[in-house]
Amino acid sequence: MAEQGKTSEYLVVYEKTPTGYSAYVPDLPSCISTGPTLQDTKKNMQEAIGGHLSVMREFGDAIPLPTTTAEPMKIPA
Repeated sequence: MAEQGKTSEYLVVYEKTPTGYSAYVPDLPSCISTGPTLQDTKKNMQEAIGGHLSVMREFGDAIPLPTTTAEPMKIPA
């Protein structure tokens, strides 16, 4: 469980959509955001994570530690 006041680094997945971008955090279920540009979506996602964690703290929910990692993988064509 992450401690309040400490900094954590959560993986955010960004996906291109027909109208812009969507984003989600695998380690924070239901924490999602969207935006017309990638830059807007990143800003919105930062606010969404902050709000999500704030509500979890307010309700006394345990804040999960980040566990998801990612890396690109080249696959031969």
